[in-house]
Amino acid sequence: MAPSSDLLILLLLFVVFSTTLTSSFPYYPPIPSLNPIDSCWRYDPLWSSHRQSLANCPRGFGATAIGGKYGPIYTVTDPSDNPLNPTPGTLRYAAIQNNPLWIIFSRDMSIKLKNELIINSYKTIDGRGVKVDIGNGGPCITIQDVSHVIVHGITIHGCTKGKAGIVRSSPTHAGHRQGSDGDAVTIWSSTDVWIDHCNLSSCFDGLVDVTHGSTRVTISNNLFADHDKVMLFGHVDGFAPDKAMKVTVAFNRFSVDLIQRMPRVRTGYAHVANNRYDGWEMYAIGGSSNPTILSEGNYYVAPNNRDAKEVTKREEGNWKNWKWRSTKDLFLNGAYFVPSGWGSCTPVYSSSQQFYVATGSMVPLLTANAGVLSCSMAKPCV
Repeated sequence: MAPSSDLLILLLLFVVFSTTLTSSFPYYPPIPSLNPIDSCWRYDPLWSSHRQSLANCPRGFGATAIGGKYGPIYTVTDPSDNPLNPTPGTLRYAAIQNNPLWIIFSRDMSIKLKNELIINSYKTIDGRGVKVDIGNGGPCITIQDVSHVIVHGITIHGCTKGKAGIVRSSPTHAGHRQGSDGDAVTIWSSTDVWIDHCNLSSCFDGLVDVTHGSTRVTISNNLFADHDKVMLFGHVDGFAPDKAMKVTVAFNRFSVDLIQRMPRVRTGYAHVANNRYDGWEMYAIGGSSNPTILSEGNYYVAPNNRDAKEVTKREEGNWKNWKWRSTKDLFLNGAYFVPSGWGSCTPVYSSSQQFYVATGSMVPLLTANAGVLSCSMAKPCV
């Protein structure tokens, strides 16, 4: 059987990507199972020698996120936590520093934070090569009033609400917190954020919430599992700063044991592309305050429940003018998408943000390695 036109286009793009990488990347033959983000770095066996080149690879609205690309590498050696006076060698100590840092881990670690981890600007948390999990019955990650943050290759699960109390957010500032909501990752009034190749599950509130005017965010290659309210974009209905929100959700896998909000968008713009949906209990894509949503090239498998076949859900009655589109999606087991509005809602990407979106039939291949990868030193991260 001849390969499909989509597969040929993908293979061509992989070759183009692999021959235009920076000089720190030698050329390796493209691996057809990789998606456009992964093809930037995953088949380099020397990835651990130039970890910061990962920052060249995000696509979508968060493509501008550089994290700690221009800072030194900081190695976490101690899984303990002190929210007020972090000890050198701990994750919190590295995350609150004012200078750019690329944070890695010396060994496998299970970290239970004593209060929310407030990440400063220009930070990357990079779990490649070891197994790192955060949560375990404690609060988790807050990205608030900062920019250029990358979180890659860690498991975040079992997150609980934070406690009211003093938490340090920089070497010179510690402030009183009311207690975080219990999200795996909260992105609040922040820009240039990339969440990639993480496992996220079983938290008190959301898994990734993007609120309070945050924008230029990409959520990609993650595995979402065992949760109710997966992703919320927007603070409250009608919140004006969220109208500028732009989020890309791409190449993720949403497992069968999820209920809703994959994502729910209150306002702003969401490009939902090449994700795999193995089911849902209530709905997959939702909204409530005139958001714009482009569903492109997704793979939707409806649950067997005959009352939950619809992919979409609007929280208000007057939604017929909202711009919600579906293109190149694949609908299985009775799944269907209800479009609305008129006119184009194509994302206006810059050249660095742009990526090719395949048809939904290609998604099982593109998302086959969603979630935390098993990376070994001196081998391609496949």
